[in-house]
Amino acid sequence: MNILAPGLQRILCIGGGPAGLYFALLMKARHPSLDITVVERNRPFDTFGWGVVLSDQTLANLAAAESGTAGLIGESFHHWDDIQVFFKGGQVRSGGHGFCGIGRKRLLNILQERCLSLGVNLVFETDATDDQALAAQYQADLVIASDGLNSRIRQRYADVYQPDIDLRKCRFVWLGTHQTFDAFTFAFEQTEHGWFQAHAYQFDDQTSTFIVETPEEVWKAHGLDQMEQPEAIAFCEKLFARYLGGHALISNATHLRGSANWIRFPRVVCKHWTHHVDIVGKRVPVVLMGDAAHTAHFSIGSGTKLALEDAIDLADEFGRGGSIDEVLTGYEARRSVEVLKIQNAARNSTEWFENVSRYTGMQIEQFAYSMLTRSQRISHENLRLRDATWLGGYEKWLAGGKQIPPMLTPYKVRGLELKNRIIVSPMATYSAVDGVVQDFHLVHLGARALGGAALVFVEMTSPTPEGRITPGCPGLYTDAQGDAFKRIVDFVHAQSSAKIGLQLGHSGPKGSTQVGWEGTDEPLPTGNWPLLAASALAYGSQNQTPAAMTQADMDLLRDQFVASTRRAVDAGFDWLELHCAHGYVLASFLSPLTNHRTDGYGGDIAARARYPLEVFAAMRAVWPADRPMSVRISAHDWAPGGNTDDDAVAVARFFKEAGCDFIDVSSGQTTREAKPVYGRMYQTPFADRIRNEVGIATIAVGAITDADQANSIVAAGRADLCAVARPHLADPAWTLHEAAKLQSRYVDWPKPYLAGRDQMYREIAKQQQLAAATAPPPAVRAEE
Repeated sequence: MNILAPGLQRILCIGGGPAGLYFALLMKARHPSLDITVVERNRPFDTFGWGVVLSDQTLANLAAAESGTAGLIGESFHHWDDIQVFFKGGQVRSGGHGFCGIGRKRLLNILQERCLSLGVNLVFETDATDDQALAAQYQADLVIASDGLNSRIRQRYADVYQPDIDLRKCRFVWLGTHQTFDAFTFAFEQTEHGWFQAHAYQFDDQTSTFIVETPEEVWKAHGLDQMEQPEAIAFCEKLFARYLGGHALISNATHLRGSANWIRFPRVVCKHWTHHVDIVGKRVPVVLMGDAAHTAHFSIGSGTKLALEDAIDLADEFGRGGSIDEVLTGYEARRSVEVLKIQNAARNSTEWFENVSRYTGMQIEQFAYSMLTRSQRISHENLRLRDATWLGGYEKWLAGGKQIPPMLTPYKVRGLELKNRIIVSPMATYSAVDGVVQDFHLVHLGARALGGAALVFVEMTSPTPEGRITPGCPGLYTDAQGDAFKRIVDFVHAQSSAKIGLQLGHSGPKGSTQVGWEGTDEPLPTGNWPLLAASALAYGSQNQTPAAMTQADMDLLRDQFVASTRRAVDAGFDWLELHCAHGYVLASFLSPLTNHRTDGYGGDIAARARYPLEVFAAMRAVWPADRPMSVRISAHDWAPGGNTDDDAVAVARFFKEAGCDFIDVSSGQTTREAKPVYGRMYQTPFADRIRNEVGIATIAVGAITDADQANSIVAAGRADLCAVARPHLADPAWTLHEAAKLQSRYVDWPKPYLAGRDQMYREIAKQQQLAAATAPPPAVRAEE
């Protein structure tokens, strides 16, 4: 379409990087009447840097946007499909990843030449110290602030753009070499002070980018902060000599002295991308684009991709019509969401490389899998589309020689063997009467035990009447309650191959509230009972203020937990979990937001954990030694001043030392002020860190919705078990149905249901064959 926003005649792009140049040529190609100027501080065709990486998908986006430029880029890139990982003397190679490398100088030269051929005005050797003066000089109706990572324009209007800049933990240096690589190469080398990694890829016939990265403390321990450039390069050449084939490492930043060559990556997020300024009586929008607006870590190769796709998106938005302000509003609303997705993936990737030492206890097979899926955007089945042979071999390795999907592999802890890695989360159903579970619970839990999961959890059950969340929540403080539970446990054991677990917890400041479908966490209209907590702090202004627990209260409650544990033993439960999360009474001790005590149970994290650990130890002492115990924690309070994942690591260590077998890793719900960052598997990184840093098994929970996600979590070693909640509410046989989609027979169907199983497998196979025959080729090379 050739639609121009009313009043748009002249565009000024400040900054001649990929974003500014590409936007200029796209708009000029689509709207030849526009007067477009790009101002750049460097000389013509005088650009710096080594190679940049683009995926096959990004190249396709360029071809769809403007074929002329895409063709020129396509003639210049070096393409590869493989990723090769070197670690501890071994190597793993997988294919189908689909990337290309192109020299940054060559890319910018192509964009410059294309701009000139279309009639874009390129102004070089002009340092844009005053954007308003330039806008007035070129009578701009629109200013594109594409002036890079250290954008002066972003800084000048920071009160409007509201940038958040986070300097990451590693130091890295951007080098080149004439050693060529036939795969995107990741090499990991250990020194006496820690780990270094190299990211290497070829971008022309004789040159490769070679990025060396290490945590800042390791960098300093080697004295690299004190070395001049030649000495630092010699250090890197010696460390990575086995990959360089005798070739030198080269710097093209010789003007920098000493440690200035080693930088920390700044993650840039801006709340707003558009600002309006008055230029000679005219209201002119100034729009951030590319690195000026956002950055994504080089480990997923997205900086140039984001810049180019920003340009495509804004040019497309102008093609849809509307006023300039309407176009910019639509652009920012849509594009910011897409950028945030990539930045979230980049954050996961960045943190993986910042914490390589966390994963170095893995064997190379799992280490490589963890690295490939580090962003959580590449999944298990996407890896199968990329390289089915490699992934099949990995599945066999993980399962000890059998071709079993990771989520269906068995797991043994203490004397208990689980048939697979899927568990049914404890989910409140608010259907007990006087704390006694009913026929509903028998059907609810029994159906899910028959549905393929290895372990079915009863919802949080209180050791006292006052510890219930609502009047409809179960308890285990009477013999009648114990007998009712035993009936369910006996059914699960007799009629299924699943195990059944009990989660014990006391609601604390979140008790005496309405059942979920009436008003979650809202007080009862009448008949409220008194509450207890670590400190006399209400969960919310509408909730009761609990009494701060005295030592006598704490001793009594500990003994009540022990009494309920004994009843759980008598009922025959296979697994016991202590609830120390979500703002309930034990969680109220753990979080500084809810624990303001001045005695031995308040203060630092060790003191705050003291009482929950006392309760756990007392329960563990009476719980059979051959049966596992887990603890659910909130790994992050998602609120200022609250616990973070650093605190969660400390808490997990405490419980491990106390004899805990598993940490069930949830987050939030400590305070009504919490602002979680939701998303797919959003709590899994917490489980990953605790498992691999503390060395304790973990349960991942939170927005895990399909087998692909569960397989990825287990295969990467991010958690040992996956707790699935809402999908199990909608589908009691979720595990069986997900296994059928995988066409895997390594799942235990109840004998009365075998006829239904066989029909389901046949129908799914037919549907998959039909879909494969009629669908276009799959986009196997998804962006990181």
